[in-house]
Amino acid sequence: MTKLGKQIAALPIGRDKKGRLRVLMVTSRDTGRWVVPKGWMMEGTEPWAAAEIEALEEAGAIGYIATESIGVYHYDKILDNGERLPCRVHVYPMMIEKLRRDWKERRQRTRRWFSPASAAKRVDEPELAELLRGLARKPRRQPVVGDLLKGS
Repeated sequence: MTKLGKQIAALPIGRDKKGRLRVLMVTSRDTGRWVVPKGWMMEGTEPWAAAEIEALEEAGAIGYIATESIGVYHYDKILDNGERLPCRVHVYPMMIEKLRRDWKERRQRTRRWFSPASAAKRVDEPELAELLRGLARKPRRQPVVGDLLKGS
């Protein structure tokens, strides 16, 4: 049986000056492709709290994170030894309150805001792309926002 890596991701979201939903993406350190902040589960840390830590370290993002995942996506992580490890990533939406100018991985990554549709076109993972496209289809008042407030 193949081992499955368990990861968490933050989906940093905000609104622009016109009230349009935006998604904060970062580049991966190895390939430079656009991704959401993600990482491994952390021993003794709730999954949503680990996702919040990843958002701060990888994107310098501070905000309110939901305690419930809004979806899952799968991808193959290329390990240092060249092997592929299938991973399942639980995604936690995070309403961004502020972005730090100085953060842990700022010299290793670029961050940029995208519309959900534009973000969906830039990711390699089909399930993550579908989750992002789903954000664009949601009504203006989203249940996610209520979940975010409950999680704060």
